[in-house]
Amino acid sequence: MRSPIRLLCVVLLSLGCVGCGVYSASSGRVQEDRKNVFVEFLENSTAEPGIGNTLTEMIVTALQTDNTLKVADSASATSIIEGTVTKYRVKEAFATGDLTVNEYQVQIAVQLSFTIRSTGEKIIDKQKFNGTGNYILNDPDGSTEDTAREEATLEIVKDILSQVVEEW
Repeated sequence: MRSPIRLLCVVLLSLGCVGCGVYSASSGRVQEDRKNVFVEFLENSTAEPGIGNTLTEMIVTALQTDNTLKVADSASATSIIEGTVTKYRVKEAFATGDLTVNEYQVQIAVQLSFTIRSTGEKIIDKQKFNGTGNYILNDPDGSTEDTAREEATLEIVKDILSQVVEEW
């Protein structure tokens, strides 16, 4: 005879497994005209070198990780993501009592469109995405302009992914 605790564990595990098979993040329900997306390298209208390429690579990686849409080459894509990095700015964020600035903020802005190739329909039309990240001068914890830039770009990529995936 089985112990009541062992039986309860088996039932709970069985119920948990039933729920696992029902949900899927696969692209099975994505409309065909949106399923395969090409991500064009973002134009860079700022003075910050490489920021367009960095953001493009991060968007591609996020889409591949999410796996709702499939990243495709230009020839086989049914939709396209394109845009421009419109702002890269480092500004003073906080100052000490004697007005010495000790913390800065990196601000990045991107304007993005998500278009269905066959119809030209703009699912997202020149929408702005913004990200910020802060760093402290001579920070013992290691924050730098680079870490603040990464924080800002991650914020933008998260928002872009949310919009692109939710819009289907």
